[in-house]
Amino acid sequence: MTTVGNEKSPGSAVDVSKQTPYDEFNMPIPKGFPSAGMTARAALAVTRSECWTDANPMLNLSSFVTTFAEPELREIFAEGSFRNFADADMYAHTKATEDKCIEWLHDLWNGPKDAEPYGAATIGSSEACMMGGLTHKWNWREARKAAGKDFSRPNMVTGGNVQIVWKKFLRYFDVEPHIVPLQPGKYRLTAEHLDKYVDENTICVVAIAGQTFTGEDDDIQGISDWLDAYEKRTGISIPMHIDGASGGFVNPFLYPDYKWDFRQPRVKSISTSGHKYGLVPPGLGWVVFRDRKVFNENLVFYVNYLGGEAPTSTLNYSKSSATILAQYYVIMRLGREGFTRIMKHTLDNAIYIREQLMKTGKFQVLNRDQRIPVIALTMDKSVTKYNEYDVSNKVREKGWVLSAYSMPPDAQSVNTLRIVVRPHLNRTVAEILVEDIKSACDFLEKHGGNATPPKLHGNHVTSVAKC
Repeated sequence: MTTVGNEKSPGSAVDVSKQTPYDEFNMPIPKGFPSAGMTARAALAVTRSECWTDANPMLNLSSFVTTFAEPELREIFAEGSFRNFADADMYAHTKATEDKCIEWLHDLWNGPKDAEPYGAATIGSSEACMMGGLTHKWNWREARKAAGKDFSRPNMVTGGNVQIVWKKFLRYFDVEPHIVPLQPGKYRLTAEHLDKYVDENTICVVAIAGQTFTGEDDDIQGISDWLDAYEKRTGISIPMHIDGASGGFVNPFLYPDYKWDFRQPRVKSISTSGHKYGLVPPGLGWVVFRDRKVFNENLVFYVNYLGGEAPTSTLNYSKSSATILAQYYVIMRLGREGFTRIMKHTLDNAIYIREQLMKTGKFQVLNRDQRIPVIALTMDKSVTKYNEYDVSNKVREKGWVLSAYSMPPDAQSVNTLRIVVRPHLNRTVAEILVEDIKSACDFLEKHGGNATPPKLHGNHVTSVAKC
């Protein structure tokens, strides 16, 4: 608000000419919509102060989300923030960066050389998952219609270890959930028990590369082999979608010979989070299809009210171009060689933390296969005075945020302490974390803990997964 003479700013008893930053900083925040404004400096200070007691994003190891960006990446991000990505006619070259990223990801994930790469940038991998799921639902329904068969009861098969987005998809888009429950000691989807969940109404099987709960991959090869045998036995071909939210930018660089991707002919779509190990600020997801022919044309809309006609095939429409340009920058900046080095450093630090904590004798590891840089621990049976929630609470005093949660059904008797190691952590910081966890355990061993798990809704309402 502009003032002249001896006028006073709203909420202040001091003339504008005499106001100091302290005066502006102490202007009250109204309960109702503000009747007038304040100076930019005051608004900046007040807004920042609202977040003073929030966790430090760098120490938030409950999250996979990227918290570091080079200055040049920040410049690209800022420049793209006011460019509406939906307006492809006005920002044709910005749109071209999405197309190039899709081509790169299709190549990274070993898509067929003779295929036409197709996909989309989305607002987080949740939207990417939903676009993959919708594609398979539409394709299944059209095939059933063409065959004169009932198409009223589509279902999707997943493991109980899926992220919450898939449960949202199933409910929001009227797809029956065929969720294979976990068991203590078995925290991923395998081919075991698929015969009880897969049938002619299954639109696809979702397998995970780098799951939320333990970081493990589902048995992608085993599931694909089982579906091959099922097709030979029944004549029914069921596609796979790979949810690579966390593993999509890890597996290709650390395990190039591991066939989790389009090298499996049954894999028709893959989604990932650019804002996780794709090293882009939140929120960006990607969905890539094996071939343009996989994506159902009925999911594409064409609009002309922003200029020339442009197709749109995502759930969201207007959005910033910042994250897409950032992903283009990161891939150009790092290349395969750079990504490989970064992921190797990150995994090495995760292995170091895991090994040091296991040496204490106070923890047991849940993810026996250390594939992505995630450590999933549970307290050793010898620990009786405190639990995973106590450790999480105690290290929070040092600023660390570590997830503590119970596993999904039917393994909900198992509690987990999860540490997500991201590329911004170096070995020195990893050593500090280990010592802080050890100190927390020593304190709790002496004084005991009193943390209780939070009260949750039923498993059909909420999920304890953190993304």
